[in-house]
Amino acid sequence: QVQLMESGGGLVRPGGSLRLSCTPSGTIDYIKIMDWYRQTPVEEREFVATLTYGGAATYADSVSGRFTISRVCAKNTLYLQIDSLNAEDTAVYYCHIYSLTHKGWTPDSKDYWGRGTQVTVSS
Repeated sequence: QVQLMESGGGLVRPGGSLRLSCTPSGTIDYIKIMDWYRQTPVEEREFVATLTYGGAATYADSVSGRFTISRVCAKNTLYLQIDSLNAEDTAVYYCHIYSLTHKGWTPDSKDYWGRGTQVTVSS
């Protein structure tokens, strides 16, 4: 099973920036969607941003205009540029990849998750 590995998290002051990366340990075919989610100890995992394999990006209202999702297709590496950080952005950030193909008439989908990278915003 291919694993996703996030990196780039850390401690940053309010107003600062980070660039998160997500790298698969192997090849993932038939990718449809690549996402970022985040979770705090007291809240459920929430959607942050998604990027379809066709290149369409969608963002949660709370991060729109401050976060940018992108990828390097050749390596299936996913990035999240996060700017103008505030304390509410403190969370563990997870990347997710959804793939879909068909074996005959039967859909074959897979979900891949990373273990997360901690982002802490504090002065």
